[in-house]
Amino acid sequence: MNAYQTIADASDRVGESPVWDARAQCLWWVDIEGPFIRNAVLGHAKAVQSWRMPERVGCIALTAVHGQLIAAMETGIARVTLHAGGQVDTVWLAQIQHPAPGMRFNDGRCDASGRLWVGTMVMDMSLASDRGGLYCLDERGLTGPHIANLMTPNGLGMSPDGCTLYLSDSHPAVQKIWAFDLNLDHGFLSNRRLFVDMNDWPGRPDGAAVDARGHYWICANDAGQIHDFDPQGHWCQSLRVPMPKPSMCAFGGIDLDQLLVTSIIPAQCTEATRGSSGAVIALQPGVQGLPEPVFSRFPASV
Repeated sequence: MNAYQTIADASDRVGESPVWDARAQCLWWVDIEGPFIRNAVLGHAKAVQSWRMPERVGCIALTAVHGQLIAAMETGIARVTLHAGGQVDTVWLAQIQHPAPGMRFNDGRCDASGRLWVGTMVMDMSLASDRGGLYCLDERGLTGPHIANLMTPNGLGMSPDGCTLYLSDSHPAVQKIWAFDLNLDHGFLSNRRLFVDMNDWPGRPDGAAVDARGHYWICANDAGQIHDFDPQGHWCQSLRVPMPKPSMCAFGGIDLDQLLVTSIIPAQCTEATRGSSGAVIALQPGVQGLPEPVFSRFPASV
């Protein structure tokens, strides 16, 4: 087990989307099934703030205003302002007509130009439905799917130069990570290629982060590990974590040298197997990450 620090023992049912806010030196993340958006300052594990949301939140992104986030939920994407007393002000930026019932937004991340790329999925994974897709929110509104036939889109991340987008599908029937060329000027993807076939590695490819060298760190859900792959998709190392289902990671801390990891409480677990499931932890991977991009390309009608 690699050394770790507990950032928040929040008992998240489905902790996801950790986003480091360098301006306020704090971490934002979600508990999808709460449904909550949460916030914590490193070193103050007991001082977790939570805001109950009107729908499940698959992912969040920063804006230029502290305490104001972009939240991709079940029926749309909103700008949410989170107040100290727990109040949430919501302004919808885009609604979506899903192609199947029981769907929501899932993993998402901003690119270097301020767009939000975000996937959708059928919430009941046992259906093995490929009606999910990858969408983009910018001044054009919500466009897509830019990539179709996804079951559980995850693992979104961008290369340091902003020109490569990574995307995984963590469904047990797929378990692959792809890379795409990303045109930042016009917001489209091309040259899809297999980056890593996670069927060859322990765990399913859940959420991810990219470090300053361009290495791709992917949470291996069900394996209690985080794998580090170089820009060519070659395995470099694996870090063991104190929970079986790490869900997503992000670099944070003053020097962006901590790997902050959210987690999921397994549906079937005992006290002996649960470990730190539901907590947010910090690892010391020995490398630095990249600042989290800020969403800035609001739809023209807002």
